[in-house]
Amino acid sequence: MAERTSWSALRDRRMGEDEAQHGYDETRRAHELGVAVRELRSARGWTQAQLAAAAGMTQSAVARFEAGGTVPTLAVLARLAQALDADLTVRLTPRSGVA
Repeated sequence: MAERTSWSALRDRRMGEDEAQHGYDETRRAHELGVAVRELRSARGWTQAQLAAAAGMTQSAVARFEAGGTVPTLAVLARLAQALDADLTVRLTPRSGVA
């Protein structure tokens, strides 16, 4: 009979794979963007429906985005930024050792 692997050992092994790390990073970025939009929306005192109307989206799309459930396109980010009267800044920064 094969030896069973614990969940933590399996997770650690899978997270060492490039695909898993890429998926994790993408999910983290989507979550961080959702949090930022939610904070800006809340600071304005808007509901998700109000933001959706201002950005030309549905309330459910805003909810999914804020929950980190979707990876937005630059066009969607631009519409949300405009609706929230915010600047959208996208930048690439070298990790290390790159001139």
